[in-house]
Amino acid sequence: MIVAGIMSGTSADGIDIALCRIGGESPRLKLMAHRAFPYSANVRAAVLAAMNAEQTSTAELARLHWRLGALYADAVEKTQTTTGLRAHLIALHGQTIYHQATGQRYLGADTRATWQIGEASVLAERLRVPVISDFRPADLAAGGQGAPLVPMLDYTLFRNARRNRILLNLGGIANLTAIPAGGSVNSLLAFDTGPANMLIDTLMERVTGRSYDRNGAFAAKGQVLLTALEHFLSLPYFQQEPPKSCGREQFGPAFAQRFLDHFKGTNEHDLIATATALTTESIRAAYQRFVWPHLGQKAPLAIGTDLLVAGGGARNATLMRMLAQSFEPLGIHVSTTADKGLPIEAKEAAAFALLGWLTWHQRNGNAPSATGASRPVLLGKVTYA
Repeated sequence: MIVAGIMSGTSADGIDIALCRIGGESPRLKLMAHRAFPYSANVRAAVLAAMNAEQTSTAELARLHWRLGALYADAVEKTQTTTGLRAHLIALHGQTIYHQATGQRYLGADTRATWQIGEASVLAERLRVPVISDFRPADLAAGGQGAPLVPMLDYTLFRNARRNRILLNLGGIANLTAIPAGGSVNSLLAFDTGPANMLIDTLMERVTGRSYDRNGAFAAKGQVLLTALEHFLSLPYFQQEPPKSCGREQFGPAFAQRFLDHFKGTNEHDLIATATALTTESIRAAYQRFVWPHLGQKAPLAIGTDLLVAGGGARNATLMRMLAQSFEPLGIHVSTTADKGLPIEAKEAAAFALLGWLTWHQRNGNAPSATGASRPVLLGKVTYA
């Protein structure tokens, strides 16, 4: 079965499509094709305005929900046309505009919520195949964080009998999956470590007018301000034990403004270098505090540990250099998923292709050890063609 996985991340930079052939009892997944479609400037502006918005209109959100559905359908159609492949099933993550995994008081009760938009019916009608969408709520309803959901792909593709594997995704948010050598899916540890491209991109837009730090070249000209870095590493989220997840609600525009205010009058290159180092050092601290004890407990006979990086941040040479400098002295080899056959920007779309396949075959898709859910659950909702 060929499944089209569709992903739009918290960076809000566009749409990733992964056409994957999936089958077997295990199951097995092969990436057949990957395409990326950037959002136009006005679509990206509308998406960013909707994320964690303090003020918007019902009409604006409804229209964006339907417009994104059409854009997702366009992206799948173009991918099928250019590759000659046709999907039998579509797995649509949608665009997260709000994610609150911890309870907050609302109308008399502690309430948690997550919301991904993009109307699935538009894709089912246009493409005439079933669509699985809205993956996160089932895990949230079962007491989980609703994230991360990528660990099922990490386990399927990258587990190893003798070596520990840490899969690190550098999207808007940085998240990791730790797979003990020879471990089962129940031995996984996975969580969001904190900001990645989200903070760097927002700061670049505000101080330079550029949408991101291409190849990390801007940060490479700066110095990391260690006192300021330590200040931000002491924030409560970084100390919180997994399971945990985060998004723009914690590390979006308001956090970027706090960062700017703290660095007022600082060299702009130093500002971006320190923001880049915050991503690296929060990941290293998470490894030392949470991951290393877990791997030692679950896989005491492992012969080594690999750190495999994916996501747009893997193209940031300065960020990758900082990661290598932090992890290689710990005896951890740093490379990318591309070295294992999966392009760095295809991973999340491929992950939701797998989750859609699992749901279609009535198999559970979450890993409670990663999300904190009370039980394994079927993820997503089916829209029939």
